Amino acid sequence: MIESPRQRWTVLSWAVACALLFTALAVLVSNEAAFLLDLDDRVATWPFEVTSEHDWLRSAAIGTAHAAGTLAMTVLTAVVVVALAFKGYRRAAIWTAGVMAVTGLATRLLKQLVDRDRPVWDVPIQTLHSASFPSGHASGIAAAAGVTIVLATMLVRRRGLRRLIGTVAVLVALVVGADRIFLGVHYLSDVIGGYLLGAFVVLVGLLVFDPQPRSIARDNDPLPEAIPTTTRRVAAILNPIKVDDPAGFRAMVDKMAAESGWSGVSWWETTVEDTGYGMAHEAAVSGVDLVIAIGGDGTIRAVCEELAGTGVPVGIVPAGTGNLLARNLSVPLYLRAAVDVALNGQDRAIDMVRVTGDEMDEANFLVMAGMGFDAAMMEGVNEDFKKKIGWLAYAWSALKALMFPAIKVEVSVDGGEPTTHRARTVVIGNVGYLQAGMPLIPDAAIDDGQLDVVLLYPRRFLSWVPLAARILTRNKRTDETITRMSGRSVVVRASASAPRQLDGDLIASGRELRAECLHGRLLVRVPR
Repeated sequence: MIESPRQRWTVLSWAVACALLFTALAVLVSNEAAFLLDLDDRVATWPFEVTSEHDWLRSAAIGTAHAAGTLAMTVLTAVVVVALAFKGYRRAAIWTAGVMAVTGLATRLLKQLVDRDRPVWDVPIQTLHSASFPSGHASGIAAAAGVTIVLATMLVRRRGLRRLIGTVAVLVALVVGADRIFLGVHYLSDVIGGYLLGAFVVLVGLLVFDPQPRSIARDNDPLPEAIPTTTRRVAAILNPIKVDDPAGFRAMVDKMAAESGWSGVSWWETTVEDTGYGMAHEAAVSGVDLVIAIGGDGTIRAVCEELAGTGVPVGIVPAGTGNLLARNLSVPLYLRAAVDVALNGQDRAIDMVRVTGDEMDEANFLVMAGMGFDAAMMEGVNEDFKKKIGWLAYAWSALKALMFPAIKVEVSVDGGEPTTHRARTVVIGNVGYLQAGMPLIPDAAIDDGQLDVVLLYPRRFLSWVPLAARILTRNKRTDETITRMSGRSVVVRASASAPRQLDGDLIASGRELRAECLHGRLLVRVPR
């Protein structure tokens, strides 16, 4: 999280400021400073009276207190920690658990040290017997808000969404702090003290423990090289619209490359006219040892298609919405971790698929080709909507396209006699997991030299429900609703023109797709 001495100095400065302000406030509270007591009393009176006079507000305040209490925050922290660990962000999980635990322990210790009495009312709404300063609810929610902001900065790519998450986290913290005053169980200075304590622990946590994944190079020996070289050069092909801060992203990659022993990074940027083919060609002929493709599925496919058969490995940094290839190769979606895999991972030979058909030029795909519903879903995605909400735009488009008309298709595998089917969608897959992590072809492997064909034919709208259940549970039973075939080559012919797509990118509608697996055609970097 802290990338430079300047950032470290900034975090340290804020931590010192929080510590000094908290210490000053604690001294004033311990010495019962008259002006502070007067301010606390004046601020506390009106909120408590309003809450006492309105049953709905009293119920809401008590509910908020329970929702942000020790038990609820402990359960929420445990859920977040487990989720982070399950996703492979173990250091972030350790950091989150440590920050929340230290905040809780520090709050209890300081309560005993300062030993301030709770506010006293004639008819209290709640009666608490623990010390008042600092507020445990305030320190806990401040630490939780800080953790949320840090994790969002790490894991959320869209700047607008990060800002929204941060704003909501701060607003929730303010509501919980105000709730303690409206309930009459804390003074304003208690709440402010809690905020300062929670923020201090978060900042110190960042200084002493980096929640970002450690570089592969730090935990693994360098891989052996067939032809050792003294200089290793890397090229990076960036789709600039896929990252919020292209200049900052470049600086991060340059720094990580230098730390990993690469002699330098040559940069190219894609354009509307060239999604990566020309840049990948230039990088290959310049003699680089690695090409990193940074962008969505379209950019990744263009770079991989151009470098197939060259022996130059491709590092995949998934900065798009679908990121289908990265998901199937277990490449992390966190950009910094993906860059680390690209620089320090191991090479894996994977299959590529050559595809031809009517009304289209010869092309290649890595993940899937589709005809029917899945292509109609891609066609219906609103790009502006997609930029704002990401993969949810695909879910909305899928709902609109669920009853795409069934088409009559003939499927021939490995030159055999064609079989006739009715289907709403036909998918030729090179991998097992497609959009939204659906295990449509659970036995597929990207390096087995085989293609897998899946035809889906739910007769009615509600038929999608049991069909989805069968897919999610990896039920291998086949019938007219779901049909599976596999082979090295596949020909699909439809009775009428239908929408088609390759790796999530629309191509011209047509009636035919011919696909052939090119075994081990491409080298990609994957985690060690």
